[in-house]
Amino acid sequence: MAAFRLLYLICICMTVGMCLAEDPFNYFDLELSYITASPLGVPQQVIAVNGKFPGPVINVTTNYNVVVNVKNKLDEDLLITWSGIQMRRSSWQDGVLGTNCPIPSKWNWTYQFQVKDQIGSFFYFPSLNMQRASGGFGPFIITNRDMVVLPFDTPDGDVSIMIGDWYTRNHTALRKALDDGKQLGMPDGVLINGKGPYRYNATLVPDGIAYETINVDPGKTYRIRVHNVGVSTSLNFRIQNHNLLLAETEGFYTSQQDYTSLDIHVGQSYSFLVTMDQNASSDYYIVASARFVNESVWQRVTGVAVLHYSNSKGKASGPLPDPPNDFYDKSYSLNQALSIRQNVSASGARPNPQGSFHYGSINVTEVYVLKNVPPLKIDGKLRAIYNDISFLNPDTPIRLADSYKVEGTYKLDFPTKPLYKKPRVDKSIINGTYKGFIEIILLNNDTVLQTFHLDGYAFFVVGMGYGEWTENNRGSYNRWDAISRSTVQVFSGGWTAVLVSLDNVGVWNLRSENLDRWYLGQETYMRIINPEDKIHKTELPVPDNALYCGALSHMQKPQKISSSSSLLLCSKLYVILLMLCSTVMSALWL
Repeated sequence: MAAFRLLYLICICMTVGMCLAEDPFNYFDLELSYITASPLGVPQQVIAVNGKFPGPVINVTTNYNVVVNVKNKLDEDLLITWSGIQMRRSSWQDGVLGTNCPIPSKWNWTYQFQVKDQIGSFFYFPSLNMQRASGGFGPFIITNRDMVVLPFDTPDGDVSIMIGDWYTRNHTALRKALDDGKQLGMPDGVLINGKGPYRYNATLVPDGIAYETINVDPGKTYRIRVHNVGVSTSLNFRIQNHNLLLAETEGFYTSQQDYTSLDIHVGQSYSFLVTMDQNASSDYYIVASARFVNESVWQRVTGVAVLHYSNSKGKASGPLPDPPNDFYDKSYSLNQALSIRQNVSASGARPNPQGSFHYGSINVTEVYVLKNVPPLKIDGKLRAIYNDISFLNPDTPIRLADSYKVEGTYKLDFPTKPLYKKPRVDKSIINGTYKGFIEIILLNNDTVLQTFHLDGYAFFVVGMGYGEWTENNRGSYNRWDAISRSTVQVFSGGWTAVLVSLDNVGVWNLRSENLDRWYLGQETYMRIINPEDKIHKTELPVPDNALYCGALSHMQKPQKISSSSSLLLCSKLYVILLMLCSTVMSALWL
């Protein structure tokens, strides 16, 4: 035992310096507070990040350790989640109610995680109680390491664009409407980077609304990252007279192909390469317009920004570029989605090709069929369901309850398929098997298109269609170059099939990304445990700064507001020592 301890200490002393150099740290402070803004010409309360709406870009590099100190200046609880960031080995940092106790009003909390083996375009947002409908979101970019070659020439610039439907009612009013059993109705407009539409039409757009302008130089190529951070509306994105060369979606490089426009659904992220190859006789429209609705009635639900060349000769004018003309052709958007393929020869976060993981030849170990229907009443309250269950978040986060042996917090009995029983509110979650390979089939019997999101993972989108899914549909699955992503659309009256390799231990949220359905309970969690891990090799232990609530509320100490410098130092030492302990203990155990 003495030799063990001596070797352990020697190892720590010899390797601290190396760890500091190998995996750098990035530090960020995010303060969420209310401000008054008028993005659609009506003064309203929005959620700003560091006084800005939308929030600032978080830009880091693959494998960097990220330390984010979040200050809650709202008048209610808060959590920040990181859409598409996989939080390898650490669902403690995921920022949803099943994994984290909320940050109380006037408190701060520091997230600490590594963006392990990831690249690409993501975003962060507040995950509680419809708060994203009032803002609080911002872009999150993970750039490649220098050792990994991009599958395209380095762009001349990088632009983030956040689009989304918007209500002039804030999130508290929207959730009250849902609590009262009402639908949210048609949004009041679409914002582009937190601003209303350019006045392309004097009848539809009031005078005096601030609009977004993207400044570019002729002949240059820009990487334009677009995120739909809205409430529930799918949007068609297009730039007048410019092709959109699709390059990446949610952390994976795509086969490069041009689109004149692309449907971007709630929670999805894409990046395009756009070359400024026009004559700049005037500025050009950037448009995000509502899809899968009566577009003549929903005309106001259109966001318009301006692409301004440095040598532009005048303002944008005239009609907007047309959206897809597919009112009588339901297959248009479906075929467009199926055309998005993974670039199997390109390197991703590592220098090996993205296609080196041959998912199509792996045997499926478990199948889950998840079915949703339009919101319905359960015990007099409007709720949304998967497989007849409307999820109720436990008072004590799931993995925290496991660690402290709090019983009765949740149930490991989520059904593998619809049971067609009386709908109920429950705390049922999926019992995933570590290193299993599962198929999830999503059936959307709702009247609106929905997007499905899984935290902690990227999945392979192998199939999609209209009508009832049957086992025969497996014959049409893409088993070679299906795109990997974390958020996928499921068309109304249709199905989507995904494959997931369960190699990330923790508890991970599985949900509808449509905020109203999510708020009404259309979610669950997948619990993946490695029973052989006794030394925290596959899952990090409870963070030293964990918040406690529910059955563990008595363990929560009063808030101590740390100075910025002490937070950074403690965070760095904590993560380094944790990694060292895991590495050394693993070696000695073997």
